[in-house]
Amino acid sequence: MTTTPARPRSTLTGISSRAWEHPADRGALVALRRLRGFDTVLKALSGFVNERKVRLDFIGGGIRVDERQFAGVHRVLAEVGRVLDVDELPEVFVVNYPITNAMTIGLDKPIIVLNSALFDLLDEDEMRFVVAHELGHALSGHAVYRTLLLWLMNMTGVWNSIPGGALGIRVIIAGLFEWSRKSELSADRAGLLATQDPAVAFRVHMKLASGSGDLRELDQTSFFAQGQEYLETADLRDSVLKVMLNERASHPYAAVRAAELRRWVDSGDYTAILGGSYPRRDEDAAASMSDAARQAADSYTEAFRSTQDALGKLVHDVAGFFGSAKLWIDEQLRRGRD
Repeated sequence: MTTTPARPRSTLTGISSRAWEHPADRGALVALRRLRGFDTVLKALSGFVNERKVRLDFIGGGIRVDERQFAGVHRVLAEVGRVLDVDELPEVFVVNYPITNAMTIGLDKPIIVLNSALFDLLDEDEMRFVVAHELGHALSGHAVYRTLLLWLMNMTGVWNSIPGGALGIRVIIAGLFEWSRKSELSADRAGLLATQDPAVAFRVHMKLASGSGDLRELDQTSFFAQGQEYLETADLRDSVLKVMLNERASHPYAAVRAAELRRWVDSGDYTAILGGSYPRRDEDAAASMSDAARQAADSYTEAFRSTQDALGKLVHDVAGFFGSAKLWIDEQLRRGRD
């Protein structure tokens, strides 16, 4: 991890995680936060994961970041915490693992784990984005759903023994994987808000996709074109294959993540947040579930409406046909009554 000159970043005082959560992610989280006792049940289920055992494993087998160990990451975490106005920061561990990845685990006290391969790939600003991405997961409480997904995966054998259980649990697991992919888009937004430099975020996605830290071999324009080609395929066969490829994928493809983050920047929401227009965490308890659900539905509707993907257009057109048919039938019935 190479060091880059420090530059000022705006502190987002009192910012709520709702500011960066993707609508499809936020709708589920708002409902969860208002469902009393659900987090308690999930924390009980986390015994399947055994958080204390996991943390001890990292203490014994990894390096805990502090003022003397990976001091650069420790400083970056503090800076990210200041920007996102976080009082209590999670522990961070670095582990010897050759795959470029990071994760946030735990319910009561989430911890961030950074694979050693990241340090050969990213400079300090890029690592800031990754650390803030993981902090975004922690602040949004994504570990709750992730624990549920892990528990359901571990219980697959039990569900298969129940008549109809295998199909039902497959639908639930597929839904949780879909949520997981949206939660990654949320965390990317948190990373951008803490870094406050879209170019840095896009570089991270390009480097993660390529495994190369040499920017001379990468081109942002070509990378975005690649992402759009994936998103806008006109062949129905490719659309079906994408559904199959993503059924058990916890993360969107890197090119898709970059395209989605750029779309968020272009929407003006990112700039508005930096200008001080964002929800505050002291208002979280009053957040409306119906508003969040409507925003989630609107998000999917807009995605289908604007997509050039063959399957997405087909779904949108069929929905439009049935919607028009319903209006025509309603009109005929009204006339008949008159």
